[in-house]
Parts: sequence; structure tokens; C-alpha cells
Amino acid sequence: MRYALTNSVIYTKYEILRDYAVVIDGETIEAVIPQTELEEDIKTIDLQGNNLTAGFIDLQLNGCGGVMFNDQTTVETLEIMQATNLKSGCTSFLPTFITAPDESIKMAVGVMREYLNRHKNQALGLHIEGPYLSVEKKGVHRPEYIREISSEMKEFFCKNADVITKVTIAAENPTINYTPDFVEAGIIVSVGHSNATYEVAKAAFHKGASFATHLHNAMSPISSGRAMGVVGAVLDSDVYTGIIVDGIHVNYGNVRIDKKVKGDKLCIVTDSLAAAGAPPELESFTFVGKTIYIKEGRCFDANGTIAGASITMMESIKNAVEYVEIPLAEAIRMSNLYPARAIGVDDRLGSVEKGKVANLAVFSPDYNVIGTVVNGKWKAN
Repeated sequence: MRYALTNSVIYTKYEILRDYAVVIDGETIEAVIPQTELEEDIKTIDLQGNNLTAGFIDLQLNGCGGVMFNDQTTVETLEIMQATNLKSGCTSFLPTFITAPDESIKMAVGVMREYLNRHKNQALGLHIEGPYLSVEKKGVHRPEYIREISSEMKEFFCKNADVITKVTIAAENPTINYTPDFVEAGIIVSVGHSNATYEVAKAAFHKGASFATHLHNAMSPISSGRAMGVVGAVLDSDVYTGIIVDGIHVNYGNVRIDKKVKGDKLCIVTDSLAAAGAPPELESFTFVGKTIYIKEGRCFDANGTIAGASITMMESIKNAVEYVEIPLAEAIRMSNLYPARAIGVDDRLGSVEKGKVANLAVFSPDYNVIGTVVNGKWKAN
């Protein structure tokens, strides 16, 4: 099907266009042209002056819409997560599977493969967060499952690199020594849940780790002018990092500083759980065998440990603009272009350009998502 999206403010990549149209043919963007150049008989969808940009890409999503991938590891769960994401303008994501036994990880990889065979340009492969972490910075990860990787699982990871997009490893866990093998296979290594020193974290980046998982959370902080920790190593390295902009996980002042330092390497992630996009009456859910409670937007376990977020990508962008004072165009890039670059899919996703996949989000000036386009198909909210 061929049609044009008209009457919107288009955030392309670096430009903001008015009185332009996005022409979609099949699954791809055919052209971005002045509306006056549209042929008369083309079908149009009037976006009524709302904002149009590339769909948001969430690089860390444990669950949403009342489901959790760790606890309901099925293709149907991923489909529910995708449908929930669309309501907040997120058209692509990395389902995140946290610390678990080997058999469970293998099952998650199998499910991811089945999903990818059915759906393209939506879930973009698996993010395995753990179990190769630091017990000191475990968060809600179950300590009895935190371990070093076995040679068998290392081989399994490398053989399944076509569906394992990213793996989070603590810089001090011996598993980090296999970083060059993972990178060669095509897996992005991310440092996270780590209590390492600055030097050990920097060494992980030198080995080829190119990302850091939820900056500031579950990582050793800059504790003095001499002890910089993992946070210092991330800020002092040219690696990508995700950050949760919910006002709970990271102080907005820290986000402001991080943005000044990291520039286009800072990506907005949600790290959300079942509570995101779920009915307001949901008060608790299960995550890796633990009951997680929801109160005033916070997700926490029985010990009060923060357990992921309950925010959406659209809400995160709103917070970035209103509380961190990041211009809207840049907050958008932190949610589509930079994440696409971070995982190497910017050749087809992350911006509104001729030839790119037509994965798009339309939202109002007050951050209400009007609709999305996925693989060229328009869906109104």
C-alpha cells in the first residue's frame, strides 16, 4: 500500500520540517517531500498538526502491559509487550531476560528466535542481563543464580548471536574476559550490575564492551575525586549507555550532567516491568519468583529494593524535556536515533529518511501518542 502522512511537524533526524509529507510505499519510506509536491490522487492521512518522528527504540524492557518475559517466556508475551509499546510510540525494543538458570536462558533464546521468524523490525533480539554479574550490585537479581559463564554456555551464546543482541556482564566477573569472542560473534557487551573499580571497568571497555546498562543504577559510583567507580569509567569512555529518566532511578540533575558528558551516546531506556502500560488497578506481580509491589509509580520488592521501572518511552521523553531541560528534538534522538546506532540498526531504523523502514510515532504537543506506523502499517491509538 502507498500513502502519505501529511500536516505534521516532522522530526527527521537532525531537521524539523513543517508543510512536508512522508510518503510510505509498502514497508519503507519512499520520500520526505514538500506537501505541494504530492500527486493529487495519493491516499493521505492528516496528522492534524501533531509531531511525527521515527518510532522509539527501548533497549531495555523486562515487561509491560501486565506481563514479564522472565516469568511468561513465550512469543505471546512478546506480542503483548509490542502491542503495549505501540500505545506509547515505541515501535522496537530489546526484550530483557534477567539472571536465571541455563535452561531458562536457552528457552528465552528459542522463544526469541521464533518471534523473530514471525515478526520483523519490532523486537530486535534478546538482551540477556546477567547472570554474569556482581552479587554486591545484584539489585533484584537472585544471588543464587549469579555465576561465571560455563564453556558450554559461552559456545551457546556465540552460536546464537543472531538472536542475542546484547548481554550485560559485570566488569569484575571473569566472564568479561570472553568479551572479544562475543563481539566477534556479533553480540554487544554491556557493563552493568558491577561493583568494579574505574580501572577494571575501563579494562572491560578496552576489551570491546561498548555499552553500559542503566547508568548509575547497580554500579559503583564516583565516590570521591580518587575513586571513580564504574560510573566514572562510563563517563570517561566513548561507550553508549542507557539511562532511566523516571525521576526515581536517577536524579534529574545527574541526567543533566550525564547528557553534557555523553552527548549522542546517552540513550533513554525504560527498564520497565509489568506495571508499565498496565491497568492502574495492578498492585503487584511476580518477577523471577519474587513479589514486586507497585506504589506511586515505584516498583520494589519486599526489602524495598527498586525493581525496574513503570515508565514508558513517551513519558521518559516528557521528563527529559520538562525536568532535565533537554530540547524535544534531542530527547527524541535519545529515544530513536542513538539507540539504533548503539545496536547497529541505524541503517534501517531510528530516523525519518528515504529508504528507511517505516516505523514511526505520532504524538501531540502534550505527549499523547496519536498512532504509530510499523513496517508501513498505520495504527491509530
